[in-house]
Amino acid sequence: MRLKVLGCLFLSTLMFTSLLTSLKAAESDVYGFSWLDPDKEVYVLQNRKFRKAGRMYVNAGAGITTSGSYVDSLNIQGRLGFFMNEEFGLEVLYSKNNGKDSDTYNSLIEANSSATVFKRKINDYVGAMVLWSPFYSKINTFNSIIYADYILGLGVAKLNQTNNKKAMTSNGTDTTLTDESNTGIMWQFGMKFYINEHWSIKPDFTAIHYQSENASGTKKTFNSNYDLTLSLGYTF
Repeated sequence: MRLKVLGCLFLSTLMFTSLLTSLKAAESDVYGFSWLDPDKEVYVLQNRKFRKAGRMYVNAGAGITTSGSYVDSLNIQGRLGFFMNEEFGLEVLYSKNNGKDSDTYNSLIEANSSATVFKRKINDYVGAMVLWSPFYSKINTFNSIIYADYILGLGVAKLNQTNNKKAMTSNGTDTTLTDESNTGIMWQFGMKFYINEHWSIKPDFTAIHYQSENASGTKKTFNSNYDLTLSLGYTF
């Protein structure tokens, strides 16, 4: 009985090892399916059509800032990057933001003209990130294949802002605005959709987490800025 059990375990181990070996697939691997036409071949998904390794790119685009209750902001961004291989790259980013009072803020002031609300307007920021692109996909739509890379980024950014801190500490008598510069952690998630070998479209969600003085100026608090953008890119 014990020999039968050991024999079954041995056969199961062989079958499992054989299965793991068959699951390993490189870009050059080809699968053959007996139920298909003998002349047909099916390539594994790892077979990339567009390459990033050793190539530089530039992106230009625009979007909106999704954070901040009292300020509505649009942004214009420029990006320059380089991928050392298919997974890792570097990118520098500059964003010019243009903020204005939101409808929520205007409604609050209309309801109470003496109210003073603390608000920040992000003027611009510059940053650098390490990029990681672990996944990519092929999307089949209407007999056309769309190729896309998933790209994550992590780095640091310097952010310039304007706030009305003096109005808060003077009960609204001093309306002079305060300019501040802050350094924070920046991260992003984006998808690069290829049009052809050189051109691509890329939506990005970019976040910056930083410390800045609160409305009373007595201590620093954590704040965040979130930008959602769409850009056109060119790869050299």
